[in-house]
Amino acid sequence: MQKLDGQLITVLGGGGFLGRYTVQRLLSRGARVRIAEREPRKAVFLKPLGGLGQTQFAVADVRDAASVARAVAGSDAVINLAGSFDDMFAVQADGAGHVAAAAKAAGVRTLVHVSAIGADSGSASAYGRSKGDGEAAVRAAFPDAVILRPSTLFGREDQFINRFATMMRLSPVVPVIAPNAKFQPVYVGDVADAVVAALAPTAAGGTFELGGPQVLTMAELQQWIAEATGRKRLFVEIPDMVASALASGLGWAPGAPITKDQWLMLQTDNVVAAAADGLAQFGVTPTSLADVAEGWLVQYRRNGRFAQAIS
Repeated sequence: MQKLDGQLITVLGGGGFLGRYTVQRLLSRGARVRIAEREPRKAVFLKPLGGLGQTQFAVADVRDAASVARAVAGSDAVINLAGSFDDMFAVQADGAGHVAAAAKAAGVRTLVHVSAIGADSGSASAYGRSKGDGEAAVRAAFPDAVILRPSTLFGREDQFINRFATMMRLSPVVPVIAPNAKFQPVYVGDVADAVVAALAPTAAGGTFELGGPQVLTMAELQQWIAEATGRKRLFVEIPDMVASALASGLGWAPGAPITKDQWLMLQTDNVVAAAADGLAQFGVTPTSLADVAEGWLVQYRRNGRFAQAIS
């Protein structure tokens, strides 16, 4: 196990989904961790994971270059996990540049920037473009930064598998949008392991795509969730023309089933490129959905732990 004894590592977005797993691993390796958030109080739940004085909290908004500079001062390494589906370009493009520039100015040894598969400044989706612009900004300011591009993350607190499981608990009929879109879901703990491993000097300047052991279509994924939660459901595949019109016409409304930008994202498979470096380069064996889902999907079964999933 990589030892980080005494090193000060600042994690932007440390209180988020991936952040909580990353912080836990950093603390277990002896690092001093500074969790930088817009609202640090929301990340205080992480403090008991470390020893006395091992965890610090800082107010920082990646959209504000001055606050980022204050947060990274004195750090040995910086990890940027900040992301947003609302203010995408300010957070994921401009904000990424602010983090990289501040890290370089502070003399930080290592910068790990978490992007996403599909990051491309020429993408049809704003999300993909903002991630691509962010990578470009990071490379311009900190050429030796490590860039990680995970596929869709899954885990106990995710907003992906849980969302579909909730739909299946509430309705016997489940609409499936973009049934042929492909995903390579990756366990959040594996990505956290890769983030920590990326702090090693051997990873400097690399770009890595992180995916799980399975490639599933949207239809296959939803069927798997139904089986794992013991729910027999009628799946209705929505024609692309209808889904596109729905996303364009109603995607702006609060609670809409899909936004226009999400629809555009689904037009490109979210899978690791054939020749890309990935989890293997960090010594991480990818975890399948079945390996960990039992621990939390049980809550969606009709009789909880007293029910048995359909085989």
